Amino acid sequence: MQTLLAAATLVPASIPSPDWSGFDIPLPWGALRIHAYALCILAGIVVGLWLTSLRWARRGAPEGSLWDIVIWAIPFGIIGGRLYHVVSSPDAYFGPGFDGTGDLSLIPQIQRGGLGIWGAVVLGVVGAWIGCRRSGVKLTAFLDAAAPGLLLAQAIGRWGNYFNQELFGGPTTLPWGLQVDADNANFPSGYAADTLFHPTFLYESLWNLVGVVILLALDRRFRFRRSRLFWLYAMYYTLGRVWIEAMRIDDAEQINLFGITTRLNVWTSIFVFVAALVVFILLGLKGRPTPDSVFLPGKEPAADDAGTTVGTASPEVRNPDSAVSDSESRGNLPDNHSGSRHASDPTEDAKAAPAGTTPDPDATAAGRSGSTATGSVPDTGTSK
Repeated sequence: MQTLLAAATLVPASIPSPDWSGFDIPLPWGALRIHAYALCILAGIVVGLWLTSLRWARRGAPEGSLWDIVIWAIPFGIIGGRLYHVVSSPDAYFGPGFDGTGDLSLIPQIQRGGLGIWGAVVLGVVGAWIGCRRSGVKLTAFLDAAAPGLLLAQAIGRWGNYFNQELFGGPTTLPWGLQVDADNANFPSGYAADTLFHPTFLYESLWNLVGVVILLALDRRFRFRRSRLFWLYAMYYTLGRVWIEAMRIDDAEQINLFGITTRLNVWTSIFVFVAALVVFILLGLKGRPTPDSVFLPGKEPAADDAGTTVGTASPEVRNPDSAVSDSESRGNLPDNHSGSRHASDPTEDAKAAPAGTTPDPDATAAGRSGSTATGSVPDTGTSK
């Protein structure tokens, strides 16, 4: 018992503020700062792509198509995320009330933090659509494969907010309260230096990790198609984002709707949840796609009955316009079973010609039933 009490005293009563936020790479003209925030985003992308690649391969997608898609989706997603952040928190960039006192040069400086998930998802999907079209695969199939990986990437990327000491919640006395350096620019005014805050980054990270497990389990059970798993991801994430966002105290655009004034991201989460629920239900009414393929119509890899890819040499086919008559069938029988020889059968002289010699065309022509060799040119217009 005393051992447990001693161990409990070693457990910190709060989450300490980070004492590391990145490192510098020396260069001839100075130093390149690598921020922890960017490393968290990068780690999230790598792990999310790993999970997506496994699921995408199991769907029977063509090899290499994942990279053809993400090379479009990731840059579009980063740009979209930054643009949404700028719109939803405009004071730092345009000044309060857009009075022009802001600093526009901060907009491209994403290493300082500030990526809005809604803009990242919307423009990321646009980029993914471009990549899917170029690869000949369905966007809906890719979204279903990528949904758990996307949520996993968000769970890891959220830790960037911890290293930047930003986007935390209101004050708390809970043992997992977050310490924020009092001299940090994000420390809210009017609070004592030892105030602890809700670690909303941790709440969202844990919420997302649980969501990954739930999505994988549901997809294994129901095998969602037509992007239904993606819309289920949207519902799950926004459900958690509503209560987590409501806890935050950082500056954000406030919107008044239905007599309620709250943060823009809260309203966005509510509307996205409702829209995702409606789309999820409507897609469910359509049933499963037939055939269940990741390929766009007309882009499927063609294969013959033996399972080999079409495009290999095919056996020669006789001209289907050639008439097949009863007499021609009889021409295949032995001489004592047929009343006449087929016109195309070789004559005895031609059969007896030594190997490597050319039969006498006159003798061959003479053996044709009902034909005259004298003064005529051998017919070369027979069916192929």
